[in-house]
Amino acid sequence: MNGLPSPSNDDAVECPLCMEPFEVDDLTFFPCTCGYQICRFCWHRIRTDENKLCPACRKEYPENPADFKPLSQEEMIAFKSQKRQRDQQRKQKITENRKHLANVRVVQKNLVFVVGLPPRLADADILKKHEYFGKYGKIHKVVINPSTTYAGVQGPSASAYVTYLNNADALRAIQSVNNIMIDGRLIKTSLGTTKYCSHFMKNQTCPKSDCMYLHELGDPEASFTKEEMHQGKHQEYEKRLHDALIASSGLTLNAPTVASGSAHSGAIKSNASLAISSRHGPVYLFRQLMSRIQLQQGLGN
Repeated sequence: MNGLPSPSNDDAVECPLCMEPFEVDDLTFFPCTCGYQICRFCWHRIRTDENKLCPACRKEYPENPADFKPLSQEEMIAFKSQKRQRDQQRKQKITENRKHLANVRVVQKNLVFVVGLPPRLADADILKKHEYFGKYGKIHKVVINPSTTYAGVQGPSASAYVTYLNNADALRAIQSVNNIMIDGRLIKTSLGTTKYCSHFMKNQTCPKSDCMYLHELGDPEASFTKEEMHQGKHQEYEKRLHDALIASSGLTLNAPTVASGSAHSGAIKSNASLAISSRHGPVYLFRQLMSRIQLQQGLGN
């Protein structure tokens, strides 16, 4: 029963009762003649607070351990060396298994990525206001992206990340804000993506308390390789989220009723097919529907 546990056998260095790693002196501690090994803490607890019986063979524990020989100095050094080697191998294995994550991006359901902001709106406090993104729900954080300033025909524009506390609020913000014009600039919104923290991929503790990257495995359905993103897979995923939100709201669009003989009935019927599953929200769809009807009515006069 004596001897050091194999470095490849993780179960051999944990107490089967409390699941805590064995202390060095527990490695050669066998309190029962049946050879069932537990740590000294559990042995003491069973003898003093419980039924004094071995969990394996149900014999009563003797006053003194059946087999206990403290490790020699050489054995302690060997055990610690094995433990360091085992820990290093485990870390290397985790790092190897996470290497592919460098090529993966995860869609964040509560994160809105905004591009096309005019300079006057490139301020976190302004974007949090109710006149802007604050009207759609509680905002956790707004980060202006300083590395993406675009100089278009209308002058420079900025981008931002708006993090909501609620996933549905982020989707509603996208549905309402996407493709609107502000100061002559077209605002585009979508769900933001995040990559994995380099420290997480190396199985290390991240030193940054405000790190915006991922430190745990993301939802597989929301995870996409760079190649899949080039194919638009992440956009298809986002569209499904918008469709699900609109469907869960129970909202439908009903076209205005017009007599069958009306000159405009055909136009209305064709516009009534405007899909509710569009990226835009129901309010936007209704406005678009009415605008098209009015336009075609004007053309018909």
